[in-house]
Amino acid sequence: MSDTHTSKTHLSPADLPRVLGAPQATAIVVGTIIGSGIFLVPREMMQDLGSSSLVYLAWIVGGLLSLFGAMTYAELGSMLPYAGGEYVYLRGAYGDTTAFLYMWTWFAVAKPASIAASTAGLALTLGFFPAFHFLGDHVAGTPLLWSQVFAIGVTWFMTGLNYLGIKKAGDFQLVFTVLKGVLILIVAALCFSSATGSWSNFSTGVPGAVGGINGFMTALIATLWAYDGWNDLTMVAGEVKRPERSLPIALIGGLFVVGVLFMATNAAIQYILPAAQIAGSQRPAVAALSVVAGPRGAGFVAAAMAVSIFVSLNGTVMSGARVPFAAARDRLFFSRFMEIDPRFQSPSFSLIVQGALSTVLLIFLSEFAQFFDLAVFAEWLFYMLTATTIFYYRKKHPEFARPYRVWGYPVLPTIFILCAAGVLVSSYTSNLKGSLMGTAVILLGLPVLWAVRKIYGKSAPMEQGRMD
Repeated sequence: MSDTHTSKTHLSPADLPRVLGAPQATAIVVGTIIGSGIFLVPREMMQDLGSSSLVYLAWIVGGLLSLFGAMTYAELGSMLPYAGGEYVYLRGAYGDTTAFLYMWTWFAVAKPASIAASTAGLALTLGFFPAFHFLGDHVAGTPLLWSQVFAIGVTWFMTGLNYLGIKKAGDFQLVFTVLKGVLILIVAALCFSSATGSWSNFSTGVPGAVGGINGFMTALIATLWAYDGWNDLTMVAGEVKRPERSLPIALIGGLFVVGVLFMATNAAIQYILPAAQIAGSQRPAVAALSVVAGPRGAGFVAAAMAVSIFVSLNGTVMSGARVPFAAARDRLFFSRFMEIDPRFQSPSFSLIVQGALSTVLLIFLSEFAQFFDLAVFAEWLFYMLTATTIFYYRKKHPEFARPYRVWGYPVLPTIFILCAAGVLVSSYTSNLKGSLMGTAVILLGLPVLWAVRKIYGKSAPMEQGRMD
């Protein structure tokens, strides 16, 4: 980063090493997307749609819309393959303030909330096993539950793994994402090989479901939540080898893998359970395996869910720390956040603060659903804004190298943007309190930006060919 205004503390900041190959990058996409959603949302979707065939259609449409977003991001990421991902694209197109508010939202709310939600969900899932029943008890002499203590411990374990370097975290992601995929395929195979299943279940329905356009849109939002997380790879793009090739392969190929696993699992559940049972079950996948293999089958699904959430958490911790790191390099955030551990080559301070914020949420917000209320609105706002930057770069910077160009431009990016706008409106109206909280948190970034500018003065310029 060259800048005539650079202070002593910002001279020649080091780059994070490019050590992730295409397999690790693909594992980040697949492993981060597939959390607990595939095992849980079929119930909500069935209640909304009331039809097995329409549920399957919603999975397909949600997968295609997510693919359109991933294809759009693939062009942006291969063109500007630097740490921070969406932050970089927004800064180049819309300037410092928009980029800072994105960074602030991810740093202060979205990523800590996602980490807290994942670890709380992991504790909830493990509570299925008798050995973990104690997680529902209070720690003696405190208002804390053991589940909160467990979730905090897992948060710092994963933070520590990423502190040891992204190569170790990336290898962990690759191995356990493969394991996760195998477990999901085993669940599907057990269902399809069972004599208790029936193809007639696909023609069953649920009386009294929401149905219609409203029901389909609500179910579609549930699928988009299940597919969420594919954008995380762009945040670590500065550490991907041959990003011009690896990023498009990982983003697009990863979405295809996820789509296949999601639809195979959903079909397996529907093969075992009629629509009414899916709609009435808290955990449809657990219910299906209980029919197929009794308590052991239910335990297998619970274990698969735990592994799935654990791997997804690694990708979330990994990606979140890169956004404030990138802003600090540009003198748009406090300089400590661009510190790189000299031994492990990781954004050390950024990781530690992210873990601390997640811990605060886990201590003071005990309700699992509260974490999502804080993040959903803000996430989709910035998905929409980021996707619009592709039109800016095509028009204003045709000279930039584009190793990958999104197929179907401008139609497919436009479809994704309109879809994101629809999700944004729906999330705002259906969860007004959470959305207003999200808006307030975004706007709280403005006085923080003012303080940063008072301390560091003018931000670093964005240069052609390196934009950071």
